[in-house]
Amino acid sequence: MALIKDIYSDAFYIDFAQCLSKSVPNLDQKKFVNHFTNPDFKAKEWKERMLYTTSIFHQFLPKNFTEAVAIIETTIIEVKQSPCGKNTLAFMFFPDYIEKYGQNDFDVAVKAFENITQFISCEFAVRPFILKYPEKMIAEMIKWSLHENHHVRRLASEGSRPRLPWAMALPFLKKDPRSILPILENLKNDSSEYVRKSVANNLNDISKDNPEIVLEIAQKWHNFSPQTNAIIKHGCRTLLKQGDPKILSHYELDTKNIALSFFEIDTPLVKIGDSLQFQFTIENLSATSKTIRLEYAIYYQKSKGHLAKKVFKISERTFVPNQIQKFVRKQSFKIITTRVFHPGLHQLSIIINGKENEVLNFELIR
Repeated sequence: MALIKDIYSDAFYIDFAQCLSKSVPNLDQKKFVNHFTNPDFKAKEWKERMLYTTSIFHQFLPKNFTEAVAIIETTIIEVKQSPCGKNTLAFMFFPDYIEKYGQNDFDVAVKAFENITQFISCEFAVRPFILKYPEKMIAEMIKWSLHENHHVRRLASEGSRPRLPWAMALPFLKKDPRSILPILENLKNDSSEYVRKSVANNLNDISKDNPEIVLEIAQKWHNFSPQTNAIIKHGCRTLLKQGDPKILSHYELDTKNIALSFFEIDTPLVKIGDSLQFQFTIENLSATSKTIRLEYAIYYQKSKGHLAKKVFKISERTFVPNQIQKFVRKQSFKIITTRVFHPGLHQLSIIINGKENEVLNFELIR
């Protein structure tokens, strides 16, 4: 199985050196490639390889940042026509270069981000600039939100997310995100789904610290367009999972005349590596159709002996009057890298339109 770090292969650096030589005519290609073919480099993981590539790349570029950026931009043109340009993820060292060496040259760096992000996304690299130049950087990102290129528009939204995963935190935006709301306003009906998804993710980030702001936006944007409605729904997913009363009311999700029955766990003993199976029946007792959002919660046993709840969505659909629907679902306990399973008591519950119902026990064993 290929590892992500292996995108930085000998072949990649040989091809890249040939591309770079078009922009740096006096480049010693052999010397450049030798930095990446030694055992020390092979022992590095993906991010270490990327950061190391940035530092070596810097050694072969002019010390003048403006001149270096010009070379990066012309090299991108060559890379796009080269075999090494097929996997753009490998070129994360381009935005990383701007992040590391451009923080004292704001204007040139900002223009570089605008150009480079059209080849490889710069959402991680812009964040130190937001912290160092908050007003200036957000003003530029508002301009980006009106850019003709969808990659640049997405950078405006994705780069300003208060809680962007695996990225540097932006505490002042977690505390008060109002300065970035013009970005989202400009993009609320963007023609690109790629951009709209980023707007929804930004809203979801905001909802974790400032739910009232997202609720106001949901009401303001309601029915602006089908695309905007989809943004709001996806952006409110954490609030929906939390059963926030205001967002449930916004979507008219109530539990009146909805019956849960025959809720059973089919596998009360589950081995790590196997799956939990459960079933239940839902009935709409109303004389009118109802939207029913169904979720289930797993209470996982943790290392310190307490239970931690995680909610999973089943479906959200319209039930006609007197409709009855049986559900059978499985939850995997296959060993994965992102979760450690601890044997012992676990629990399961069904959530109907944000309201949690009966909780049943099951045992996880080795």
